[in-house]
Amino acid sequence: MNTKKLAAAILIALSVAPAQAQLKNLEKYASVPKFGAYVVGRYQYTTDKTSDNAGGGFDLRMIRAYVSGTILNDWGYRLQAEFSGAPGVDKGVRMLDAYGEWKKYPEINIKFGQMKRVFTFENPYNPWDVGYGNYSQLVQKLAGFSDRAGEHSSGGRDAGIVIQGDLFPAKDNHRWLHYQVGVYNGQGINHSDANKHKDVIGGLWISPVKDLQIGAFGWSGRYEGNGVTVDRNRMAYGIKYESDWTFRSEYASSKGGKTTNAYAADKADAWYVTVGAPVCKKLKVYGTWDVYRDEKTRDTQNTLYTLALNYKLWKDLMIQATYSYADTSNAQYSETGERSVFCNNYHTAMLQLYIRF
Repeated sequence: MNTKKLAAAILIALSVAPAQAQLKNLEKYASVPKFGAYVVGRYQYTTDKTSDNAGGGFDLRMIRAYVSGTILNDWGYRLQAEFSGAPGVDKGVRMLDAYGEWKKYPEINIKFGQMKRVFTFENPYNPWDVGYGNYSQLVQKLAGFSDRAGEHSSGGRDAGIVIQGDLFPAKDNHRWLHYQVGVYNGQGINHSDANKHKDVIGGLWISPVKDLQIGAFGWSGRYEGNGVTVDRNRMAYGIKYESDWTFRSEYASSKGGKTTNAYAADKADAWYVTVGAPVCKKLKVYGTWDVYRDEKTRDTQNTLYTLALNYKLWKDLMIQATYSYADTSNAQYSETGERSVFCNNYHTAMLQLYIRF
């Protein structure tokens, strides 16, 4: 090595060393931010003639990106944004999650910001892990996705604060009891509170063995829209087991009207049963029976029977093929409040590609 090259190497080493030392010092206070994203592309064919997507077509169901990390070891944060969909109110680019979290002790954790509501077992699931192409009707209608109260699409999220924790450790490192309680605005994501009332949502479950939880959830709140305020008082009960095999089942009931229809009944309920069976290391099969009753009556019962195949080509690349048969029945009201029932049966097939970065 000649003198010039040696001098250049020494200068580079001297300039890099302080930067590395500074980075190590910073890592004492904050982790290196983790950036990630996932994309879900879809082809869907449906015989539902009432749908805007009747027939077949391609679309990008989700494009999401996030950043997360820790500060001072005991504090975490997460920001997640959605990029799919045409721009508009509650469409296109929008913030989904934006919260901080104090998590020094497993017995007590405090989370504040915009985040998932602590209602039902399935609501907090990542779309990758749900297993059968979409969330259950129970979660969609009674946890704030396309909520029956009339709330804008919020993905089961709201702004507020949550206190939760896990108690009584067992020998196999799982904990016997989990509790959670949250106070939320009640208006969904990216919307300020529309009234002085706050929603209170809580849950409690036991875990007699690792991977098994049995629990109950409650929700007391109000939603305001279209100049109308309606109650949202809900209860849910469920059981879940998540390992190589999956078993998930929940029931929820709701009391409270709709801001979009003054004549609609104020009661609704829903339930689902999901079983996931591993066929081999890369392939898992899911079957789901999914029921929602918009007025808690037989003539407003919507039933979905779904079969899904999840094949993981790679750890962060999955193909999902889904077939669903829908038997639906919905009440409709005239301007004078006259009630009629519309029934519809249809088939839907989907092929989705999940990619994570």
